Amino acid sequence: MSALAERWVLEASSKSQSAKIAIIGRPNVGKSSLFNYLVGRREALVKNQPGVTRDIHRGECLWRGRTIEIWDTGGVSDEGTLLSDHIREQIEQLLPQVDSVIAMFDGRAGLCIEDSIIFRIAKESGLPVLYLVNKIDQNDMTEDLLADFYEFGVDLLAASIEQRLGVDQIMDWIDVTLPDKSQLEQTRNFSLSIVGKPNVGKSSLFNELCGLKRAAVEDQPGTTTDVNVIPIKINEIEIDLIDTAGVRRPSKVEDHLEKLSAMRSEEAIAKSRLVMIVVDALVGPTGQDARLCEHAIEANTAVLLVVNKMDLLYEAGKTKKDIIEEIEKVFHFFEDIPYVFLSVKNRSGIGDLKEMIVSLKEKLERRIPTPELNDFFVRVIRKAPAPVHRSKDVKFYYLTQTNQLPPSFIAFVNYPEGVTPSYRRFLAKQIKSAFHLESVPVRIFAMKKGGREL
Repeated sequence: MSALAERWVLEASSKSQSAKIAIIGRPNVGKSSLFNYLVGRREALVKNQPGVTRDIHRGECLWRGRTIEIWDTGGVSDEGTLLSDHIREQIEQLLPQVDSVIAMFDGRAGLCIEDSIIFRIAKESGLPVLYLVNKIDQNDMTEDLLADFYEFGVDLLAASIEQRLGVDQIMDWIDVTLPDKSQLEQTRNFSLSIVGKPNVGKSSLFNELCGLKRAAVEDQPGTTTDVNVIPIKINEIEIDLIDTAGVRRPSKVEDHLEKLSAMRSEEAIAKSRLVMIVVDALVGPTGQDARLCEHAIEANTAVLLVVNKMDLLYEAGKTKKDIIEEIEKVFHFFEDIPYVFLSVKNRSGIGDLKEMIVSLKEKLERRIPTPELNDFFVRVIRKAPAPVHRSKDVKFYYLTQTNQLPPSFIAFVNYPEGVTPSYRRFLAKQIKSAFHLESVPVRIFAMKKGGREL
């Protein structure tokens, strides 16, 4: 193996907390196009000429709060040349260091000898594999173009990376097969972040929960400019408590220090299981708080709204009802957002906050037995008309929960692309109601599977 290939394999085998995906395939099947799409740039050279990518390319993408390493490999061929042997050796050295594999084929060209080699390499890796047939951009020809590849006896995904067809299904597959945060960071406790605008009482709350005067507290917006992390216990549950700098509106972020602090806050949200957004009761929730909430939702992080300084609210003659109306208006996109009212200064409402944290943690980690889940699923899919894909009904075979947090479920169906975002929202809402998962994110994925309909 070349020195360059050895360096790449060594880097892939390092104990990174990033999930890793390898893309393999014969030359000119679209590996580099997929790589560029995933990492968001044209790093790998793309030409309509077999064998353009002759070494391993590495890139990163941030997807739903996780950093994922993407490894684009050279094209495997049966030429028996020194170069083709070198590429095959690279791939066989790389695969034991990654978490999953995307094996790509060219639907236009049909099945080739090299495709059988790729299938064998992928199958023998023992890793989760997505068998992706690319360059299928004619819907009425999909089954004809897939026909040759059915001899592998595995589920196939038809796609056209250039036309962005099938990319949603690729991202769904990545989501449900890669190790999640808890698997990659098994030594970590449940992580809880405190975020919000400057001077809303984040550091005071941090001190109250951990019992220390670790964060500097002054009546000056933006006193805390770093991220503080300390292990604490709430009702005997071990938690990593993260306090972040106040997040200002972009137009108010003027110097380098404040920009760095805001970036650290966003990073803390992405790494947390639960984020507490602290707001000032007198000011009420604002558009900036809503954007923090949206950022957490995009990262699949649960949210708890903490309304602080209630002692001042009562002095000003306002009520909880006033605040609730403001919450419903500002967070209209999150209809079951959980919230608590407290005054850190008077130490009132702290017990309610701790109970809410424990309750949300329990919901995030709840496991639902598959038989119970499918009994529920049978009842639910009868409540609404089945989705339709290209004039054909989408048939559901079974539903199962993954090991990921927040609670995530895979619906195995005949046409995954037919399970629309609106239907996924319907299923998520029904699951929340049936299994008391209100106020936490619930994710629904659809994957292709044949079998007996529910």
